[in-house]
Parts: sequence; C-alpha cells; structure tokens
Amino acid sequence: MKTAFSIIALLFVVSGVYFYMSHQTTPPSTETPDQAALPAPVTAENPAQTAPQPVMVTYDGTTFSPSSVTVHIGDTVTFTNTARAPMWVASDPHPAHSGYSGTTKDQHCPDATGTAFDQCTVGITYTFTFAKVGTWGYHNHTNRSAVGTVVVTK
Repeated sequence: MKTAFSIIALLFVVSGVYFYMSHQTTPPSTETPDQAALPAPVTAENPAQTAPQPVMVTYDGTTFSPSSVTVHIGDTVTFTNTARAPMWVASDPHPAHSGYSGTTKDQHCPDATGTAFDQCTVGITYTFTFAKVGTWGYHNHTNRSAVGTVVVTK
C-alpha cells in the first residue's frame, strides 16, 4: 500500500513539473541585434544598392530583340545568337567599334581587358558588363543593319 501511494505521489509530482514547465513563457530578449549585421540606412550619401541584374538580348539572324535595353551601371548584358547566321556584337560606329571604349577595333581586339564592348569575333554568345553611364549603340559586325542600343544609368 505504501508503494502504491509513493508511485501515485511521484506521478503527481512529475505531472506537476511537466505542466509547470510546458506553460512557462520565455521573457522577451533584452539583447539588441548586432548593429554590424544590419544594412546601412538608405540616404543620399548611401543610396540603396541592388545586385547587378543580367539582361538577355537575342539575335535571330536579322535583328536583336529587344533592340533597346536599359540597365544600371555594373549590369551585364548577354547577347545570344539563336540563328545560323554569324553574330559579332560590336559598339558603334561600324567598322571602327570605337563608341564605347574610344579605341578602334584594330586597337582593342582581342579585348583582353573586357572593356571595349566588342565581341572581336563571331560567336554564339557574348556577355559584357557595362561600367560607363551613357547610351551605347551597337551592331552586328557581320550584318551592320542589325542594330540596337544599351542605355546605362546610375
């Protein structure tokens, strides 16, 4: 009889502890978040920064689509040839390709620094990251009637 009473008493104690612990709430934290982990506030001196966005332009053998794109400085444009016709993306004017870099095709091809906005040869894809604000006309060097524009803003 003593043993049964002890077991019942023990069950009451364990149940009470379990009930008490399961209904406890955690007090709100008084710690402040690490200030270094928070993004800097957006101000005139510190404008909102966004990750560069890739932009796609296709060449169908006769035209670029879209023929005009607007990107931010630091954004990348990828030109993809979806036709069997050759594609050589180059900065205007034809045939110098000097509009973006200020150097001629003969001076910057091959473009080892990646700063000329000139594919410098026929290819399936060409990717260029724009580092200058402005309106940059381009053409297909192998079909100079295929033209387009990249507008680069801050």
